[in-house]
Amino acid sequence: MTDSIMSKAATMEIPINSNGDTGTLPEDDSLEQDLQQVMVSGPNLNETSIVSGGYGGTAEGIIPTSSIKGSGMHHSSSSASMAADEASRGVAVEKLETVKKWGLNTYKCTKQMISERFGRGSRTVDMELEAQIEVLRDTKRKYESVLRLARALTNHFYNMVQTQHALGDTFADLSQKSPELRDEFGYNAETQKLLCKNGETLLGAINFFVSSINTLVNKTMEDTLMTIKMYESARLEFDAYRSDLEELSLGPKDAVAMARIDAAQQQYQIQKDKYERLRSDVIIKLKFLEENKVKVMHKQLLLFHNAISAYFAGNQQQLEQTLKQFNIKLKPPGDDKPSWLEEQ
Repeated sequence: MTDSIMSKAATMEIPINSNGDTGTLPEDDSLEQDLQQVMVSGPNLNETSIVSGGYGGTAEGIIPTSSIKGSGMHHSSSSASMAADEASRGVAVEKLETVKKWGLNTYKCTKQMISERFGRGSRTVDMELEAQIEVLRDTKRKYESVLRLARALTNHFYNMVQTQHALGDTFADLSQKSPELRDEFGYNAETQKLLCKNGETLLGAINFFVSSINTLVNKTMEDTLMTIKMYESARLEFDAYRSDLEELSLGPKDAVAMARIDAAQQQYQIQKDKYERLRSDVIIKLKFLEENKVKVMHKQLLLFHNAISAYFAGNQQQLEQTLKQFNIKLKPPGDDKPSWLEEQ
């Protein structure tokens, strides 16, 4: 079949025009027109087809470019998924390293704590600082007792003022309904109302005292104690890594051991810097706490003494002057009740 096609192609007549030039086949005209169109306007990539089998082949050899675009999109999506997998794998490795470091640090600290508890390990002790910390904890316990008793006094005194208010209203009502005892009930009603007013003034002073003590104990002192807890934790870590370095230093001195000693020395220095930094923070906070405590308690104890003395002396003017001296403003009656919007 191939020989017949070749013989047929060899015996084909090539038309010649009047000038002796070879004639142009229809296929050559179309090819030249396509080439001219491409040279003028450029190929249209959206409609370009790749022809397999040479020019003039059958439609079976045409590959649409849309299939090429689809394969490119699939390749880009697979690349994106591979990048996402790499990122997630990196995050997982980082988390694993963090957990590993945490576990190693916890093991060292637990070992050090058990050694100290059974008297087999040494610990770093700052005698002066430890004494100041113990004084602070004892002071906090005593101030918490003062705060608890002051709140109990406030509750009892509030109930007494409410009882005096009700008793004054009852006396006033009876003075209107008992003409023969109108004066006597009236005197007692005025006395109870005056005591009730002075009691509310004293309650304002006591509430201010309780609020200030609460801030000092549960905020200022607690903040310092939180720093102390961080300092004690850093001290334990420092001693743990120090003991680890000492154990490695007593072992062999081969290349692997020296590498471990260098790593332990770096960790020891990191923990030492952290310990010294927190130790300095604790010293500064203890100093400022002591100054703040003296200032606050000097003001609050003076307020408490003057207010209590003026109330039980029946000196209403002195009691009101005490509140003005410490810039204490009493809430008007009914101000503690929620508004109708808050009740909804």
